[in-house]
Amino acid sequence: MPCFFLAIGIFFPRLIIVLLWFFTTWFGNAFGNILYLILGLIFLPLTTLWYGISEFYFSESVQTIGLVIAVLADLGILGGGARSRRRA
Repeated sequence: MPCFFLAIGIFFPRLIIVLLWFFTTWFGNAFGNILYLILGLIFLPLTTLWYGISEFYFSESVQTIGLVIAVLADLGILGGGARSRRRA
């Protein structure tokens, strides 16, 4: 079951953020202000999801590495992107 939620979180991070906001306290503890959560939900959903979960589970070094990867994935730098598909 956790692998199922991980897969959904990667493909539909906004859905998982909303579900976790309503059913857990992870994001309430990670973000002091709901404005940060809403902005993250709109602009950087994978980063917001990673930050909220990592504040609850991981140490600072793992948080930093995961946060960098999540930001790169949100910005489209990881995974190829449309630019590489157009060149082919």
